Amino acid sequence: MYEIKQEKKEDWWDVESLLDLSFAPGREALSSYRLRDGVLPVAKLCLVARDFDGIIGGSIRFWPVQIGCNKARALLLGPIAVHPTRQGEGVGGELIRSALTLAKKDGWTRIVLIGDEIYYNKFGFKKSNFLRFPPPTNPNRLLYLELKPDAFKDVNGEIQRSE
Repeated sequence: MYEIKQEKKEDWWDVESLLDLSFAPGREALSSYRLRDGVLPVAKLCLVARDFDGIIGGSIRFWPVQIGCNKARALLLGPIAVHPTRQGEGVGGELIRSALTLAKKDGWTRIVLIGDEIYYNKFGFKKSNFLRFPPPTNPNRLLYLELKPDAFKDVNGEIQRSE
């Protein structure tokens, strides 16, 4: 069992260590990190899952982005990581569901991410053919979710760093 809480300043090293363990050493060279450079995460939506001994089992972070010429506000989900020894226990799913509920309550209407459609489909994410992510990114991994019906109506184009 895990307790999911908002990430705090003192969680930073544990989360960064988990991300280093979960992703390739060059993770910060990914184009998604260019969208995060110099931008603060949406703190209310950054969560950590710790077991009852206080050991981190997973984390999820969100960042503000804007889309297209109209600079429509959206969230970029990621990174999300689950400790390799905890994978398959539902930690990632619980983090996602908890964060999506918080995002909706906080008034966010649209989310984008780069990920595996088969996994994220169960949370309502769909493959996008109307959005563009900065290269190099496989366009088949660009997914979106509407937290409010028609949130992406008339929203298209390149996903950009929030100003």
